[in-house]
Amino acid sequence: MILNIIILLLAIPVGFLISWLSRDELINGKKYIKILFIASILGIIGFWIYGFSTASWSSGFMGIVSLIGLIKSEDKRWVKKREI
Repeated sequence: MILNIIILLLAIPVGFLISWLSRDELINGKKYIKILFIASILGIIGFWIYGFSTASWSSGFMGIVSLIGLIKSEDKRWVKKREI
């Protein structure tokens, strides 16, 4: 149980790292990040109801990472437009 919580807390720095590495993609992929966030919330609830705890924790990890991506996609200092 404690290991699961530690792994879930590691989703926060992973979310910031992925958001930082893909700063130029946060604007274009905002719609897909929202879909991923909603799907992970539904996955948490669904897997928890049916008793699949490992899948529920995995959905929680994806939910935290996508939530950080959504938050950082709104930060104009964080994202940058790709110059083509």
